[in-house]
Amino acid sequence: MADSETRVVRTTVWSPGPGCHGGCGAKLYVKDGRLVKVEGDEDHPFNQGRACPRLLALTQYVYHPERLLYPMKRVGARGEGKWERITWDEALDTIEKKLKDIRDEYGPESVLFCQGTGRDIGGPISFLAYSYGSPNWVQLGLAGQSCYTPRLAAMSVTFGDFAVLDAGQFFVERYESKEWQPPKCIIIWAQNPMSGCPDAFQGHWIVECMKRGSELIVIDPRWTWFASRSKYFLQIRPGTDGALALGMINVIINEGLYDKEFVEQWTYGFDALKERVKEFTPERVSAITWVPADLIIAAARFYASSKPAAIHWGLPVDQCPEGTTVAQAITHLWCLTGNLDVPGGNVIARASHNVTTYPFDSHQLLSLYGEELVKKLSEKRIGAQRYGMVRNFRGWAQPDMAIEQILTGDPYPIKAAWIQTTNILGGQAADLRKHYEALKKLDFIVAADTFMNPTIMALADIVLPVATFAEKESFRSWWAPLSVVVPAVKVGECRSDWEINLELARRFNPEGIPWKTVKELINERLKPSGKTFDELAAQGSWEMPPEGHPSRPYRRYEKGLLRPDGKPGFRTPTGKVEFYSKTLEEWGLDPLPYYEEPPESEVRTPELFKKYPLIMATGRRSPVYFHAEHRMIPWLREIDPDPIIEINTSTAKEMGIEDGEWVWIENDRGRIKRKARVTPIIHPKVVMVPHGWWLPETEGKEPYLYGIWEYNCNLLIPIGTQGKSGFGGGAYKTTLCRIRKMEKGEV
Repeated sequence: MADSETRVVRTTVWSPGPGCHGGCGAKLYVKDGRLVKVEGDEDHPFNQGRACPRLLALTQYVYHPERLLYPMKRVGARGEGKWERITWDEALDTIEKKLKDIRDEYGPESVLFCQGTGRDIGGPISFLAYSYGSPNWVQLGLAGQSCYTPRLAAMSVTFGDFAVLDAGQFFVERYESKEWQPPKCIIIWAQNPMSGCPDAFQGHWIVECMKRGSELIVIDPRWTWFASRSKYFLQIRPGTDGALALGMINVIINEGLYDKEFVEQWTYGFDALKERVKEFTPERVSAITWVPADLIIAAARFYASSKPAAIHWGLPVDQCPEGTTVAQAITHLWCLTGNLDVPGGNVIARASHNVTTYPFDSHQLLSLYGEELVKKLSEKRIGAQRYGMVRNFRGWAQPDMAIEQILTGDPYPIKAAWIQTTNILGGQAADLRKHYEALKKLDFIVAADTFMNPTIMALADIVLPVATFAEKESFRSWWAPLSVVVPAVKVGECRSDWEINLELARRFNPEGIPWKTVKELINERLKPSGKTFDELAAQGSWEMPPEGHPSRPYRRYEKGLLRPDGKPGFRTPTGKVEFYSKTLEEWGLDPLPYYEEPPESEVRTPELFKKYPLIMATGRRSPVYFHAEHRMIPWLREIDPDPIIEINTSTAKEMGIEDGEWVWIENDRGRIKRKARVTPIIHPKVVMVPHGWWLPETEGKEPYLYGIWEYNCNLLIPIGTQGKSGFGGGAYKTTLCRIRKMEKGEV
């Protein structure tokens, strides 16, 4: 093909670029070696040609004039903004020497390997951390590890696997599949899925189910597009989801609406659960949650009597107090009603073709790295000795404790951090000042990213430029289909996360790293599928699991496809769905779900509530941003230009605040400013604050750091609120605050 002709590369979207959890098929149009257009791939079953604004703006992202294109080292003081371009050899040599010196003197555990939200970084960064020898792979800043992991843990201890709402996504034919049927009822719990790409799920899938007859129950403090089209809208008090779930279970059990055949044959601990929920009457739950008792009853009846029915849930579940047990209670709803791994229910989701991208749980961790390494890692992983779930589920260090350990040096010092795909200070770090002060203490920090950001400017010693998904080789098996990420262009000196981490892993552990290229490593991981990277790329970048495979639904518990021994049942100690979790009991935790009040609330801290009478719920998603990314992309910023706060119309009127005015948001941890968006869709006692705000067009050097001290809502959020499991409980949705109008002359 001549260079002047346009070629089309079919690939799979998985960050960076759109930033999201990915999975979509995309067509990248390349002319004269340059990306000129992006479209959704109409032949890909995941998105069927649809594309979000972030994907459509990829050309602006890839060729942005401020994009990091080559390695740099800091030549001034931290935060001074003085950088010098260096070669890759110098960058990697410096990193190798510094980290080897630290390992020799303090041990490999003294280095944190920090990532942001899941995406495709989990494979490269855990691979690098374990090659170096560090047990401390961590989402630093994410209080309570409160993102998806609590839900994963709850499902794992209940039925030994994970599950997602079944929208036909496991079939090439999608909605025309003869095996699938649409849910009659969908509960959308604590999420507005059309505004993002949550957890390997597309919001438009629910719309497609609605077209085919699905009716909605929406649980949210905010009136969303889905809420406006729901049969029942439960406008809940933030952080009380656990009580609501227990109240719905109370109704379902007491009215005999549960699936008696499934419960009797396939579950354990029903009587104990029945006893536990007795106190959660609709009337008591109503007083806790703000949801009228008759609405709780009606929603529970409708969900339980609809067959099939499914639940789609969101991040606020993890960020409830004791988020793991809240997720456990919600999980019990679909198990009680027999909606587990059935068409149109909550279908069990396993890594496609048994290909492990990165370890979601201890089963996958063991399969990737072996029992000896996993045992060794648990000995010094931060939080593993205190929390049984941290020790036994997944490979994360506990992030709140990691910050405390940096500050105290107890039980061992933390000397360095590897920061990859995370803007800790601009995005996820609760108690922002504490994280800032702690990280400034470290001797050496490396950051790998696509753009300069507050974290890099304030902290980094070496900066590495990272390739977008359009420039890299990677692979994806987060449920189905099995996919590869196929490169289309080369930009600057950028390298993929896999390229960077493979090279450094080889330097740290030369005897344990046999692969010379990223493609060799990927092909090794792909072996269970019987396909190579090039073969998958040639067939459009994806493949669904074959019939009869354990990663393809339905009713695998009847067929012996879930347990290692091949017997019918589930991958739990009893071989059944465990309402009373033997695993939690073994870890020293309550085996049954329970409710706990938010750490700050009218009930728990009444004196503080008098001072700060509003609940600040942060993290409301924007369709044009992903967490702290994309604020510099012109097409996207034009759509959502300002850091805002949503205030109910009546609340704003009482305070004399008009739409578009700037206000202060305050509590005992500080204050930030936001632009008021006055709206009736938010509960009068709640204010909604989008997170991740920094201003890349402003001064980056100290002390400003792109405005994080003025606009970042995480300044007001505490850490150390994690649940008894060590997971969940980050107070991102339940922090108390007050707001006041910014007076003329205030800045």
